[in-house]
Amino acid sequence: MMATSATAVRTALSRAARAALLAPSVFNTQPWQWLLSGDTLTLRADHSRQLPDTDPDGRLLLLSCGAALHHARTALAAEGWTPVVRRLPDAADPDLLAVVQIGERGAPDPHARTLTEAMPRRRTDRRPFDDVPVPRQTLTTLRRLVWLEGAYLHLVRPDQVPLLAASEELAADAETSDRDYRAELDAWTHRPAGSGDGIPAETSVHPTRRPVPVRDFDPDGGADLDPGPGTDRGAAYAVLFGLAHRPLDLLRGGEALSALLLEATACGLATAPLSDAVEVSWPRNLLRAMLGGPGEPFLVIRLGHRAADSELPPVPRRPAAEVISSVPQLPIR
Repeated sequence: MMATSATAVRTALSRAARAALLAPSVFNTQPWQWLLSGDTLTLRADHSRQLPDTDPDGRLLLLSCGAALHHARTALAAEGWTPVVRRLPDAADPDLLAVVQIGERGAPDPHARTLTEAMPRRRTDRRPFDDVPVPRQTLTTLRRLVWLEGAYLHLVRPDQVPLLAASEELAADAETSDRDYRAELDAWTHRPAGSGDGIPAETSVHPTRRPVPVRDFDPDGGADLDPGPGTDRGAAYAVLFGLAHRPLDLLRGGEALSALLLEATACGLATAPLSDAVEVSWPRNLLRAMLGGPGEPFLVIRLGHRAADSELPPVPRRPAAEVISSVPQLPIR
């Protein structure tokens, strides 16, 4: 490879890792590390940022890392690079989640470019959405994108919404009565200034009546975000699931989650992943029963049209220097 081509590849991989800084993650923990070495970008799980009480098995951590991987892949494709990904390449090193290299360069992928442009606009909107239903065609498109990423999407039927609400309520009751969970929640909603992570009060919404409750990120009453005029009556709910919950299934599930959220954002929808019900065994069983067949629930996603006029504040992000390491490129002799 010519030196200029090697430099171009390295630059593209570096930009991809930076794009992945915008990926969603449980409690905005951003539990990943990237290493750029030569023509290879490596993704590793960062278990120092795992939630031991909320996510003891690391399922949500793997979903989060999968979302970061999809962001990186998409950014490469948007520039015309073909990402070549090896997932979980070393059984002896389970924290090595993916190795990304680049194939031949071609024309930029228009759809990938659209998703990449949506990355900085995507937000988790915890406010109630308005009464206008999500178009069925949009939901069908999202279902297909999730399937292309190796996961599945169950669209919650109207008659299933009360069961979904019950699963969320049961999970909330179980977790808020758990002292360790409350301490963990407090730690990630009251982060030190400049930490670049966690859920700040200005993105936490005051509790309000709605068909399916959302997590109360500040049960002590410190949420700063007004819920606005929405009722969530037009919201759509979808269960992201796989056929198993092996690490590969969860990693691919995270990639599917990223694809869904970015496509929904590009379509002008607001989104909010809900993980409460998958964090507790009995509510997770209720979600499993809703699927009507074999499947392991990964996450619930709430989608809809924004009702509030105000823009959401930007979400904290860790500096690139904390997340992306680089091995200096040796000169070609």
